[in-house]
Amino acid sequence: MSKFSLLDLSMPNSLASRGLLLALVLSVAACSTPPRTKQASITDRSSSIASTAPEPVQPGFYRVKRGDTLLRIALDNGQSYRDIAAWNNLSDPNLIEVDQVLRVRPPPGARVTAKPIEPVKPADSKDPKVVAEKKPAPKKADEKEVAVSEAKVDAVDPPIKLSWPAKGKVVEEFSEGKNKGIDIAGKLGEPIQAASDGKVVYAGNSLRGYGNLVIVKHDNTYLTAYAHNRSLLVKEGDTVRKGQRIAEMGDSDANMVKLHFEVRVNGKPVNPIQFLQ
Repeated sequence: MSKFSLLDLSMPNSLASRGLLLALVLSVAACSTPPRTKQASITDRSSSIASTAPEPVQPGFYRVKRGDTLLRIALDNGQSYRDIAAWNNLSDPNLIEVDQVLRVRPPPGARVTAKPIEPVKPADSKDPKVVAEKKPAPKKADEKEVAVSEAKVDAVDPPIKLSWPAKGKVVEEFSEGKNKGIDIAGKLGEPIQAASDGKVVYAGNSLRGYGNLVIVKHDNTYLTAYAHNRSLLVKEGDTVRKGQRIAEMGDSDANMVKLHFEVRVNGKPVNPIQFLQ
């Protein structure tokens, strides 16, 4: 048998083997191919998110945000944190939740801190005019609270006249969005005095960035804050008089010895200079 005849005889078997192998490969490939499934649709959730966004709160209320504390909320609304806790039936002022809606203005008939009544000074003259001015005494000297209606809560009381809370140079002035008050430089331990008569609604160091802090509420509109003290000489609930020593200057939570002094009108920071005598 020649060489060519051997090739001729082997070719059919080779082709058959290759064909069988190719068929086997295609069969395996077909079995391994996953069945086609219907493509999952993509849902635009922006509309559903928008529909579940919290609704705006009514005037006199506040929705708690992440990082809020009741003390910060009270300061920003010109209230005592204890009053807000009472108006919202909070048994623990430290427990508030994100998205919780709190009343930050007194409900009708609520009792809030009022401006302390000035004591009647003894007359040093028999001038009938002096006697006439002294005669009307509609309120007792120890009355500190009055019932108010909700409609009058946002009314602004007459401008308050404040004395300087500390002696020293103003090293940083009021700036909206940057500095909510003025910074007065001084020496460690120098006296910090109440800028006007009022009631201490906070004395402590729980408000971040303020160090040892005293907050005095003067009436239904104005309150003052005294921060970075070395020590506090008053406690919450004390009634203080204008010029009374309430703290000692320090550098708690600050980079230097100074007093950070704020004036708030219905909770909004304003420039203290316009009220200082």
